[in-house]
Amino acid sequence: MWALAVELLLAAGAVTAGTLRQPSLGADYVEINEVAALPVEAGTGSYTWDCGRNEHGHRNSSNIVVTPGKAGPVHHLHDFFGNRSVDVGSTVKSLAGGGTTCANRDESTYYWPVLRTFGREDGPHGGAVQVPVRVSFTFLGNPRGPVVAMPWLLRGAVGDAYAMTNGGARAAPVWSCSGSPERRSLRYVVCPRGEQVLRVFDFPSCWDGRRVDSNDHRQQLVFIAPGGGCPISTFAVPRLRIVVAYDIAPGTRYRIDSFDAQRHSPLTDHAFFVNLMPDALMNEVVRCLNAGRSCQ
Repeated sequence: MWALAVELLLAAGAVTAGTLRQPSLGADYVEINEVAALPVEAGTGSYTWDCGRNEHGHRNSSNIVVTPGKAGPVHHLHDFFGNRSVDVGSTVKSLAGGGTTCANRDESTYYWPVLRTFGREDGPHGGAVQVPVRVSFTFLGNPRGPVVAMPWLLRGAVGDAYAMTNGGARAAPVWSCSGSPERRSLRYVVCPRGEQVLRVFDFPSCWDGRRVDSNDHRQQLVFIAPGGGCPISTFAVPRLRIVVAYDIAPGTRYRIDSFDAQRHSPLTDHAFFVNLMPDALMNEVVRCLNAGRSCQ
């Protein structure tokens, strides 16, 4: 919480002279060498797969976890990976059989706000949508014991789209650079020339054993405790990590789509998934992780 409070002060503009070597970018940005490294949560085993880069432009304003079957604001687009059928009228139950961009036939859907580069002429919500240069999907095991299979249609969330105005307790430090991914910030990062801007989404992985969703879309799947164990009465499931890489030249402004009152703040970055992995594939993932293997 202390680190979060510091980042919130910085994001609000409480920075000393010289903190940012590129002050023209503003207080929402920080150079990566000024970001502290985060502790690395160990995991046993890994399972990595490919769902493409959304090079075909599967984007819309829906959020099938929070507002299923409804369109969101046109200025808050999501990038969708995996399930091909997600549209503004979709619900989680309509996704089965929708096809997938994933090479392993995973029909789950994974999504987050688009990232745009922008200039003075682009207006409050304009800018060019950036297609990632690479996206990696990885499941990790739990360092304290075996994992169990995720249930069908389990929802997961990381980050908070309203963090700018609600105190930021659920904001997640997702911004990093390819040369030092252990350094992760709540602010947009300025990377050295030749490195890529990263968004790293580490999802919660302790399931309550009963629900696939809850009123706030969070209580059914919570984060691991310090040291890697799960809270009492929860069960470890495969821990999802998604890394999204972009080619952003140093000195270029970029921002995520956000709701009006959130000012495109980097604090508001967030991501969701809905699990539709076939049972046989999910069981393969569990066996891989529990055996401590690295699988693809």
